[in-house]
Amino acid sequence: MSGPFDALRTQLLGAAEALAGGPATLPDILSGIVDDVDHALREPLEIFPVCHHSPASALAMVRRLREKQPKVIYLELCEDMGSLLTELRNCRLPVALQSFASELDGFPKESAPLSVIAPITEASAEYQAISYALETPGVELVLVDRSTDHVFQWQPDASEAHEQPADADDDLHGDAVGVEIGDLRPRFAELEEHLLHHGRVRHWSEWWDQYVEQPLAGADYDTYRQVMVLIGSLFRRLAPHGTRRYASDEDRERYMWTRIRQHLASSGIDRADGLYVCGAFHAASRLAEVGSAPGTPDFDITPRTATTWLYGLIPSSHSAIEAQFGLAPGSVSIAAATWQKNLARTRLKPFQLQGQKGSRRAPAKLPAQTPDAPVADQLTGYLSGPPALHGLDEEELRGWCVDIVRLARRNGYLASTADAIAVFETSILLAGMRGRARPTPYDFQDAAVTCIEKDTVPGRRDVRRLCEILLGGDRVGQVGYDALPPLARDVYDRLAPLGLNLEQRSIQRALLDLAAKPELAPCSQLLWMLRYLLPDQAVRPIMGSRRLGEKHIQESWDLDLGRHQRTIIELGYEGVTVEQVLEQRLRRVAWDPKATAATALKAVEDSLLFLNSPRLTDELGQRAVELLAAERTVDEAPAVLRRIRRLLAHYRATTPTLPAWSESFVRTGYAHYCTLLPTAFVADDTGVRQVGAMLGFLFSMESLALSLGCDRAQLELAVRQSHPEHPAKVALLWAALHQLGVLTMADLRSRIDGLLGNPLVVPAVPQYVAGFIQSLESVPRLAPFVVETLSKAFARLPDPVLLPWLPTLIMTLKDQAAELVPLLTREAGRTFPGTLPAVDSWVAPWNAPPRRPRTAPATGAGPARGPAGALLAAQPATTGAVASLLGCAGEWAPAGPPAGPDGSAVAALLATHAETTEAVALLVR
Repeated sequence: MSGPFDALRTQLLGAAEALAGGPATLPDILSGIVDDVDHALREPLEIFPVCHHSPASALAMVRRLREKQPKVIYLELCEDMGSLLTELRNCRLPVALQSFASELDGFPKESAPLSVIAPITEASAEYQAISYALETPGVELVLVDRSTDHVFQWQPDASEAHEQPADADDDLHGDAVGVEIGDLRPRFAELEEHLLHHGRVRHWSEWWDQYVEQPLAGADYDTYRQVMVLIGSLFRRLAPHGTRRYASDEDRERYMWTRIRQHLASSGIDRADGLYVCGAFHAASRLAEVGSAPGTPDFDITPRTATTWLYGLIPSSHSAIEAQFGLAPGSVSIAAATWQKNLARTRLKPFQLQGQKGSRRAPAKLPAQTPDAPVADQLTGYLSGPPALHGLDEEELRGWCVDIVRLARRNGYLASTADAIAVFETSILLAGMRGRARPTPYDFQDAAVTCIEKDTVPGRRDVRRLCEILLGGDRVGQVGYDALPPLARDVYDRLAPLGLNLEQRSIQRALLDLAAKPELAPCSQLLWMLRYLLPDQAVRPIMGSRRLGEKHIQESWDLDLGRHQRTIIELGYEGVTVEQVLEQRLRRVAWDPKATAATALKAVEDSLLFLNSPRLTDELGQRAVELLAAERTVDEAPAVLRRIRRLLAHYRATTPTLPAWSESFVRTGYAHYCTLLPTAFVADDTGVRQVGAMLGFLFSMESLALSLGCDRAQLELAVRQSHPEHPAKVALLWAALHQLGVLTMADLRSRIDGLLGNPLVVPAVPQYVAGFIQSLESVPRLAPFVVETLSKAFARLPDPVLLPWLPTLIMTLKDQAAELVPLLTREAGRTFPGTLPAVDSWVAPWNAPPRRPRTAPATGAGPARGPAGALLAAQPATTGAVASLLGCAGEWAPAGPPAGPDGSAVAALLATHAETTEAVALLVR
């Protein structure tokens, strides 16, 4: 059967035969791409091939929709995203359709959350199709691509997926998987390199703009359609077959055509009244399941998993799209500028959703429907010669040159009119060297960088970035209030009393005077919750803090919610209110498989700070008790001690009784740490900080634990069963024995003197000191003793021993006891003299002469006279009863004469308190 492309096929086969040294498959490839074009055009359901974010595709779509006026449009987009399309009216493009799931059922739990995004820009064929379908009565829009669930069921390897790392400024899409319509790029690396080299361009976006976008911008529909299918067929035939990505693309094509046939059968719509919008790569498919003819075999679609998917719109931007899909920086902005320029040149009226933000266009009116003309060969003429491009537009180029110099001067460059002239001439020169009839925006960028940018960049933006701003800028979309999830709308409503424009994409300062305006207290509470849930830069406190026991009357905040709208929207996928999301987060942290008692205690503290929910706090506290009892290590003992102390202090200051979970935590922790103490003392993988924290818990919580029924003998046995070998742990054990009354202060001093006097042990003295410093957590009254130990070491050790000893001491204190050094410093400040002259006459307390023994009162001396003595003498029965209970039976001595004014009372007082007299005498020597 003859067709319109027979002459072209014959011509290409003749050219293949003329290449004697060419590959044997070349004739098959050349004839195959023509067959693919012929096959696609013969399909009764019209196939409209597109390229992602292509102005040429958008222009062709506008023209074709006005001519054909289809009754149904089948669009290559995830079929479960259809409910989001009507919400585009409330947004300012670009935005992205998003599917989100945080609780997975059927996918690996560690991969949560899963997110899929599909960006929509105004300069795209898909947006024009969506606008036409939603604004034209009687037109149905059917999404036919695989569902979001199938995206992850069929997701290719990480090396082949569309995920691209985004910079901090381009992180609007985060780590979502991008689903794009019309992925048209060579998958054969050598082919892309060949095209870039011979096209004299740097990257694929520039090649596409030069050799496809510009020629097809003014082409008729038949030429556009045939060329796009031809390019898609070429890239398809040269793509690596047998890869997982190629198999996934073929499954997508089977999936989409199966959905199309199902809809045609159920709706009864004539295939001639439909339009199938898909990527040019898919338009050239020749699979058996492809086609709308009845009887075509269907694809066996696997069922979805039980994962619940949530849907919404998130803001997007040109730079985010470029980063997501690996496009050249500035290419989407240049495409948007090209779209506006072609609209002005061709005077086409694009389709626009009514109420669309950021647009003032009136809805386009449809002309009378134009009957379809027979298919004619347009490829032969297109391929036989170079495309007819527009000549040099001097006015446009001159305007670019003047504007870039103006922008450069504003950003610190020393640019002048001479630089504008140089950029103009260099742009024309570069275009001529690259075989172009007119300078492209990419030629202009290169010329501006060459002529304006010198050795350094004076400001934040380089010249290439300034060119992107000039040619369209990084346009950032915004989701309107009506399209936001309930949580996001609730956030904006509750922060309305601040009087700020929270949709503005800039940092705004919020000042809260809670004393003068107590009605702002709910705003403060919400801001602290958002601070916990959102990234650091979204909500940042400048003045004020939120800690247990603190209450501020003034707060100051920097709010940047406009640029973090996406994160607020994704909070809406987790709950209806911020409080609900926060409660879920705290529960998730406490019941995580890797959770510890310290993390659960932190969740308890956060619940007290942000949520007034005693029920939740008690549940989190009980979870902390369970985790503590199940732990077999003491790695988190310092954090446990620090947090439980803070929580107990808060409860003692605010409630009449301690909650039941805290008492249970103290009982469990006392028994738990007593059990693990002997093992922790000798374990090599347990640090000094951990053992010190365990002792700190046991000694500081001892009185409370004993009142709750714990047995002190358990602690005594645990300490006596501990036999450490590490010097720091030995010091901790000595401190514990001293706290239990086994070692006296004299015993400790003698042991330290023995260490300092043993040359073999002196190098380990810094570790002993670190152990004693860690013991201050549990026995704070040892601070004077630690100061005494360090003073003795500096006084007795000779320089050859002391100087190598100092670095070890400093590093040991820094690594193991940094937070306790201030306590030691304060104690040293109380011990040593405060002035330099006083040092010469100062005598250390541990070097002071022994005190004289107290002089015993004369036998038979009566009780001291005074109110207390008179009371005891008047009621001897009470005093006698107490004495008999203490085992001190005796008789009352006769009262002596009262002290007179001759000084006998003073002498008696000094004799009774001899220690005070001696201390005063030492100070006045």
